[in-house]
Amino acid sequence: MKKILTILLWALSLVATAQIQTPQASTAGTVSSVIGLTNVKIEYSRPKLKGRKIFGEGSEFLEPYGKIWRTGANDGTKITFSDDVKVEGIAIPKGTYLIFTWPGAAEWSVSLYKDLDLGGNTDKYDVKNEQARFTVKAGKLAEKVETLTLAIGDISDDNTTAKVQIAWENTSVKFNLVAEYDSKVMEQIENNFMTAARYYFNNKKDLKQALKWTDEYLASEKHAGEFWNLNFKAQLQKALGDKAGAMASAQKSLELSKKAANDFYTKQNEDLIKSLK
Repeated sequence: MKKILTILLWALSLVATAQIQTPQASTAGTVSSVIGLTNVKIEYSRPKLKGRKIFGEGSEFLEPYGKIWRTGANDGTKITFSDDVKVEGIAIPKGTYLIFTWPGAAEWSVSLYKDLDLGGNTDKYDVKNEQARFTVKAGKLAEKVETLTLAIGDISDDNTTAKVQIAWENTSVKFNLVAEYDSKVMEQIENNFMTAARYYFNNKKDLKQALKWTDEYLASEKHAGEFWNLNFKAQLQKALGDKAGAMASAQKSLELSKKAANDFYTKQNEDLIKSLK
Protein backbone atom coordinates (compact mmCIF):
# COMPACT_ATOMS: atom_id res chain seq x y z
CA MET A 1 0.00 0.00 0.00
CA LYS A 2 2.83 2.35 0.91
CA LYS A 3 4.50 1.59 -2.41
CA ILE A 4 1.31 2.37 -4.33
CA LEU A 5 0.92 5.68 -2.49
CA THR A 6 4.49 6.63 -3.33
CA ILE A 7 3.89 5.91 -7.04
CA LEU A 8 0.70 8.01 -7.02
CA LEU A 9 2.44 10.96 -5.42
CA TRP A 10 5.27 10.70 -7.95
CA ALA A 11 2.75 10.65 -10.84
CA LEU A 12 0.92 13.67 -9.45
CA SER A 13 4.19 15.58 -9.15
CA LEU A 14 4.93 14.88 -12.82
CA VAL A 15 1.50 16.24 -13.84
CA ALA A 16 2.01 19.37 -11.75
CA THR A 17 5.44 19.91 -13.31
CA ALA A 18 4.01 19.48 -16.81
CA GLN A 19 1.49 22.28 -16.15
CA ILE A 20 4.09 24.85 -15.17
CA GLN A 21 4.33 27.67 -17.72
CA THR A 22 7.44 29.73 -18.35
CA PRO A 23 7.92 32.77 -20.63
CA GLN A 24 9.03 32.18 -24.21
CA ALA A 25 12.36 33.55 -25.32
CA SER A 26 10.52 35.41 -28.10
CA THR A 27 7.23 36.70 -26.76
CA ALA A 28 4.06 36.67 -28.85
CA GLY A 29 2.88 39.98 -30.27
CA THR A 30 -0.28 41.16 -31.99
CA VAL A 31 -1.05 44.51 -33.60
CA SER A 32 -4.28 45.46 -35.35
CA SER A 33 -5.98 48.49 -36.85
CA VAL A 34 -8.96 49.43 -38.99
CA ILE A 35 -8.02 51.13 -42.27
CA GLY A 36 -11.11 52.48 -43.99
CA LEU A 37 -13.53 49.64 -43.32
CA THR A 38 -10.85 46.93 -43.40
CA ASN A 39 -9.49 45.13 -40.34
CA VAL A 40 -5.73 44.56 -40.53
CA LYS A 41 -4.06 42.25 -38.02
CA ILE A 42 -0.45 41.12 -37.60
CA GLU A 43 0.55 38.16 -35.41
CA TYR A 44 4.22 37.48 -34.75
CA SER A 45 6.87 36.42 -32.25
CA ARG A 46 9.28 39.11 -31.03
CA PRO A 47 12.96 38.16 -30.72
CA LYS A 48 15.28 40.37 -28.64
CA LEU A 49 18.73 41.73 -29.46
CA LYS A 50 20.54 40.10 -26.53
CA GLY A 51 23.72 41.87 -27.59
CA ARG A 52 23.71 40.29 -31.04
CA LYS A 53 24.38 41.94 -34.40
CA ILE A 54 21.18 41.61 -36.40
CA PHE A 55 21.40 43.01 -39.95
CA GLY A 56 24.59 43.25 -41.98
CA GLU A 57 26.93 41.71 -44.51
CA GLY A 58 28.40 38.37 -43.50
CA SER A 59 27.81 35.30 -41.38
CA GLU A 60 28.48 37.07 -38.07
CA PHE A 61 25.08 38.76 -38.39
CA LEU A 62 21.90 37.03 -37.22
CA GLU A 63 19.99 38.02 -40.38
CA PRO A 64 22.57 38.53 -43.16
CA TYR A 65 21.81 40.74 -46.12
CA GLY A 66 20.23 38.91 -49.02
CA LYS A 67 19.10 35.90 -46.96
CA ILE A 68 15.43 35.03 -46.48
CA TRP A 69 14.01 35.81 -43.02
CA ARG A 70 10.69 34.75 -41.54
CA THR A 71 10.41 38.30 -40.14
CA GLY A 72 10.10 37.17 -36.56
CA ALA A 73 10.70 34.07 -34.51
CA ASN A 74 9.06 30.68 -34.02
CA ASP A 75 6.22 29.89 -36.44
CA GLY A 76 6.46 32.83 -38.87
CA THR A 77 4.70 36.20 -39.03
CA LYS A 78 1.13 36.45 -40.32
CA ILE A 79 -0.85 39.41 -41.64
CA THR A 80 -4.61 39.27 -42.17
CA PHE A 81 -6.85 41.55 -44.26
CA SER A 82 -10.63 41.38 -43.81
CA ASP A 83 -11.18 42.83 -47.31
CA ASP A 84 -9.31 43.11 -50.57
CA VAL A 85 -6.48 45.66 -50.33
CA LYS A 86 -3.49 46.95 -52.26
CA VAL A 87 0.03 46.57 -50.90
CA GLU A 88 2.68 48.67 -52.65
CA GLY A 89 0.21 48.99 -55.54
CA ILE A 90 -0.35 45.22 -55.85
CA ALA A 91 -3.90 43.89 -55.49
CA ILE A 92 -4.14 41.48 -52.54
CA PRO A 93 -7.32 39.39 -51.97
CA LYS A 94 -8.69 39.34 -48.44
CA GLY A 95 -7.18 36.60 -46.28
CA THR A 96 -4.10 35.71 -44.23
CA TYR A 97 -0.52 35.67 -45.49
CA LEU A 98 2.95 34.99 -44.13
CA ILE A 99 5.43 37.87 -44.33
CA PHE A 100 8.91 36.95 -45.56
CA THR A 101 11.73 39.44 -46.05
CA TRP A 102 15.24 39.64 -47.53
CA PRO A 103 17.08 42.41 -45.64
CA GLY A 104 19.55 44.65 -47.45
CA ALA A 105 21.66 47.71 -46.71
CA ALA A 106 19.62 50.13 -48.85
CA GLU A 107 16.44 48.16 -49.53
CA TRP A 108 14.54 45.04 -48.55
CA SER A 109 12.53 42.57 -50.57
CA VAL A 110 9.20 41.66 -48.98
CA SER A 111 6.76 38.91 -49.93
CA LEU A 112 3.26 37.98 -48.88
CA TYR A 113 3.07 34.20 -48.96
CA LYS A 114 -0.15 32.19 -49.44
CA ASP A 115 0.79 28.80 -47.98
CA LEU A 116 0.38 29.22 -44.22
CA ASP A 117 1.46 25.63 -43.59
CA LEU A 118 5.03 26.69 -44.34
CA GLY A 119 5.15 28.56 -41.04
CA GLY A 120 8.70 29.72 -40.39
CA ASN A 121 10.33 26.96 -42.45
CA THR A 122 12.21 29.11 -44.96
CA ASP A 123 14.04 26.11 -46.43
CA LYS A 124 10.87 25.04 -48.21
CA TYR A 125 9.95 28.49 -49.54
CA ASP A 126 8.39 28.25 -53.01
CA VAL A 127 8.00 31.33 -55.22
CA LYS A 128 4.86 29.76 -56.72
CA ASN A 129 3.09 30.53 -53.45
CA GLU A 130 3.90 34.24 -53.48
CA GLN A 131 0.83 36.43 -53.59
CA ALA A 132 3.06 39.47 -53.98
CA ARG A 133 6.71 40.46 -53.85
CA PHE A 134 8.03 44.00 -53.78
CA THR A 135 10.99 46.13 -52.74
CA VAL A 136 11.02 48.89 -50.12
CA LYS A 137 13.70 51.26 -48.86
CA ALA A 138 15.55 50.57 -45.62
CA GLY A 139 15.88 53.41 -43.13
CA LYS A 140 18.08 53.96 -40.07
CA LEU A 141 16.69 54.63 -36.61
CA ALA A 142 18.31 57.11 -34.24
CA GLU A 143 17.33 55.01 -31.22
CA LYS A 144 17.94 51.28 -31.02
CA VAL A 145 14.89 49.00 -30.90
CA GLU A 146 15.72 46.13 -28.55
CA THR A 147 12.74 43.91 -29.43
CA LEU A 148 11.45 43.30 -32.96
CA THR A 149 8.43 45.56 -33.43
CA LEU A 150 5.80 45.52 -36.18
CA ALA A 151 3.36 48.41 -36.33
CA ILE A 152 0.50 49.78 -38.43
CA GLY A 153 0.75 53.57 -38.63
CA ASP A 154 0.93 56.68 -40.82
CA ILE A 155 -2.83 56.41 -41.41
CA SER A 156 -3.98 59.06 -43.88
CA ASP A 157 -6.56 61.75 -43.06
CA ASP A 158 -9.13 60.09 -45.31
CA ASN A 159 -8.42 56.73 -43.62
CA THR A 160 -7.69 54.91 -46.88
CA THR A 161 -3.93 54.39 -46.60
CA ALA A 162 -1.45 53.27 -43.94
CA LYS A 163 2.06 51.89 -43.60
CA VAL A 164 3.20 48.63 -42.04
CA GLN A 165 6.54 49.11 -40.27
CA ILE A 166 9.17 46.53 -39.34
CA ALA A 167 11.66 47.91 -36.81
CA TRP A 168 14.56 46.18 -35.06
CA GLU A 169 18.03 47.19 -33.97
CA ASN A 170 18.69 50.43 -35.90
CA THR A 171 16.75 49.45 -39.02
CA SER A 172 13.23 50.38 -40.12
CA VAL A 173 11.35 49.44 -43.28
CA LYS A 174 7.80 50.36 -44.23
CA PHE A 175 5.40 49.23 -46.93
CA ASN A 176 2.26 50.95 -48.14
CA LEU A 177 -1.24 49.64 -47.64
CA VAL A 178 -4.38 50.94 -49.37
CA ALA A 179 -7.84 49.91 -48.18
CA GLU A 180 -10.41 51.55 -50.48
CA TYR A 181 -13.87 51.86 -48.97
CA ASP A 182 -15.78 54.25 -51.23
CA SER A 183 -17.28 51.43 -53.30
CA LYS A 184 -18.55 49.70 -50.15
CA VAL A 185 -20.29 52.85 -49.04
CA MET A 186 -21.82 53.30 -52.48
CA GLU A 187 -23.33 49.82 -52.30
CA GLN A 188 -25.24 50.83 -49.19
CA ILE A 189 -26.55 54.09 -50.58
CA GLU A 190 -29.82 52.89 -52.07
CA ASN A 191 -30.85 51.45 -48.70
CA ASN A 192 -30.21 54.56 -46.66
CA PHE A 193 -30.93 57.91 -48.24
CA MET A 194 -29.81 60.10 -45.36
CA THR A 195 -26.54 58.25 -44.80
CA ALA A 196 -25.89 58.55 -48.51
CA ALA A 197 -26.78 62.25 -48.57
CA ARG A 198 -24.51 63.04 -45.64
CA TYR A 199 -21.71 60.99 -47.15
CA TYR A 200 -21.99 62.96 -50.40
CA PHE A 201 -22.13 66.27 -48.52
CA ASN A 202 -19.12 65.52 -46.27
CA ASN A 203 -17.03 64.23 -49.18
CA LYS A 204 -17.99 67.03 -51.60
CA LYS A 205 -19.65 64.75 -54.11
CA ASP A 206 -22.80 65.51 -56.15
CA LEU A 207 -24.77 67.86 -53.86
CA LYS A 208 -27.80 67.87 -56.14
CA GLN A 209 -28.03 64.12 -55.79
CA ALA A 210 -27.62 64.49 -52.02
CA LEU A 211 -30.53 66.94 -51.95
CA LYS A 212 -32.64 64.58 -54.04
CA TRP A 213 -32.07 61.74 -51.56
CA THR A 214 -32.85 64.08 -48.65
CA ASP A 215 -36.11 65.19 -50.26
CA GLU A 216 -37.11 61.59 -50.92
CA TYR A 217 -36.45 60.73 -47.29
CA LEU A 218 -38.29 63.73 -45.86
CA ALA A 219 -41.24 63.17 -48.21
CA SER A 220 -42.30 60.31 -45.95
CA GLU A 221 -44.81 61.48 -43.34
CA LYS A 222 -42.96 59.68 -40.54
CA HIS A 223 -39.74 61.61 -41.30
CA ALA A 224 -41.20 65.01 -42.16
CA GLY A 225 -40.87 66.32 -38.61
CA GLU A 226 -37.21 65.37 -38.12
CA PHE A 227 -35.78 68.81 -37.44
CA TRP A 228 -32.18 67.53 -37.47
CA ASN A 229 -32.56 66.32 -41.04
CA LEU A 230 -34.39 69.50 -42.04
CA ASN A 231 -31.39 71.42 -40.70
CA PHE A 232 -29.15 69.24 -42.86
CA LYS A 233 -31.34 69.96 -45.88
CA ALA A 234 -30.96 73.68 -45.21
CA GLN A 235 -27.17 73.28 -45.16
CA LEU A 236 -27.32 71.45 -48.48
CA GLN A 237 -29.47 74.15 -50.04
CA LYS A 238 -27.10 76.85 -48.78
CA ALA A 239 -24.13 74.99 -50.30
CA LEU A 240 -26.01 74.82 -53.61
CA GLY A 241 -26.65 78.57 -53.53
CA ASP A 242 -30.40 78.29 -52.85
CA LYS A 243 -30.69 80.85 -50.03
CA ALA A 244 -34.48 81.08 -50.17
CA GLY A 245 -34.87 77.30 -49.97
CA ALA A 246 -32.31 77.09 -47.19
CA MET A 247 -34.10 79.81 -45.24
CA ALA A 248 -37.45 78.00 -45.51
CA SER A 249 -35.97 74.69 -44.39
CA ALA A 250 -34.05 76.28 -41.51
CA GLN A 251 -37.12 78.15 -40.27
CA LYS A 252 -39.22 74.98 -40.34
CA SER A 253 -36.46 73.11 -38.52
CA LEU A 254 -36.22 75.94 -35.97
CA GLU A 255 -39.94 75.77 -35.27
CA LEU A 256 -39.81 72.02 -34.72
CA SER A 257 -36.61 72.11 -32.63
CA LYS A 258 -38.12 74.73 -30.33
CA LYS A 259 -41.25 72.62 -29.97
CA ALA A 260 -39.07 69.66 -29.03
CA ALA A 261 -37.06 71.84 -26.61
CA ASN A 262 -33.85 70.85 -28.34
CA ASP A 263 -31.45 73.68 -27.53
CA PHE A 264 -28.64 72.37 -29.72
CA TYR A 265 -30.60 72.40 -32.98
CA THR A 266 -32.44 75.55 -32.01
CA LYS A 267 -29.09 77.34 -31.89
CA GLN A 268 -27.89 75.56 -35.04
CA ASN A 269 -30.91 76.83 -36.94
CA GLU A 270 -30.69 80.34 -35.52
CA ASP A 271 -27.03 80.58 -36.55
CA LEU A 272 -27.82 79.22 -39.99
CA ILE A 273 -30.66 81.70 -40.50
CA LYS A 274 -28.36 84.60 -39.50
CA SER A 275 -25.79 83.43 -42.06
CA LEU A 276 -28.43 83.51 -44.78
CA LYS A 277 -29.52 87.14 -44.22
